[in-house]
Amino acid sequence: MSSALSLANIRSSLIRQEDTIIFSFIERAQFCRNLPVYTPDAIPVPGFDRCGRRYSLLEYVLRQTEQLHGSVRRYTSPDEHAFFPDDLPPLVLPPITYPSVLDPCADSINTNDQILRVYVDDILPGLTAPGDDFNYGSSATLDVPCLQALSKRIHYGKFVAEAKFLAKPEEYSALIRAGDADGIMALLTDKEVERRVVERVRRKVATFGQDVTENGTATTGTNGDGAPRLKVSPDLVARVYEEIVMPLTKEVEVIYLLRRLDSQKGQQQAGQAGGSSAGSASGSGSGSDSGNSSPTTSAAAAAR
Repeated sequence: MSSALSLANIRSSLIRQEDTIIFSFIERAQFCRNLPVYTPDAIPVPGFDRCGRRYSLLEYVLRQTEQLHGSVRRYTSPDEHAFFPDDLPPLVLPPITYPSVLDPCADSINTNDQILRVYVDDILPGLTAPGDDFNYGSSATLDVPCLQALSKRIHYGKFVAEAKFLAKPEEYSALIRAGDADGIMALLTDKEVERRVVERVRRKVATFGQDVTENGTATTGTNGDGAPRLKVSPDLVARVYEEIVMPLTKEVEVIYLLRRLDSQKGQQQAGQAGGSSAGSASGSGSGSDSGNSSPTTSAAAAAR
């Protein structure tokens, strides 16, 4: 097994990603909601999608950021996923060949459209104060690292899924062949681990959300009700993890696992088709490949 799939490495990466998400949320929480940032045509940015719709300011800034990051290989890494994958520029650095850790099906899995919608509709309203402070550029540029961090964490489910598959290949393979998405979800879910993650995130936010004085003590101040005043609510970020981050991560895991055996099926079918074609040519010479079509399996259909 690759070291990238060891439980220690996966756990270490996920914990670091928690820190990145929390700090990016703290930065964005400085500014109000600023709805015009997320409304197409509210700000006349010079960018349009393929249907002629003008981008929102966030979409424009996100796409422009990906133009820069994409040119220096960010999105050639298997743990990074662009929000505008069809618009990435040519590389200015030579490509890197990464070891093949994941199944080839991983390349086709990108849930960033869903992540963007959930961020704007469900996360931002709780993270930011309502209203408009006109800091549109600052808001959009701070939204970008929030989205990048969420995307990386959620798509890391591919690595988690591969590690789980390798730990229990027979159990997962049976469920995959049956197209049993619910069974896969039940097998990969560990409620106790999820509970510990949520509590760890809650404690981190309570710690990171304080100010540290010159003498090294932490201070928060208090709200009107006497409760500590933190930069971001620990309960909010814990809820984001519990209700958004972990469920979306597990969705990625299920999609990946449902497709996990497709490459093996393709190789087997190619071999069968080759043998049949050779037999047909030596027989009637009709060239018929009747009976060698590749019907869509229920597992693949469920994953699409």
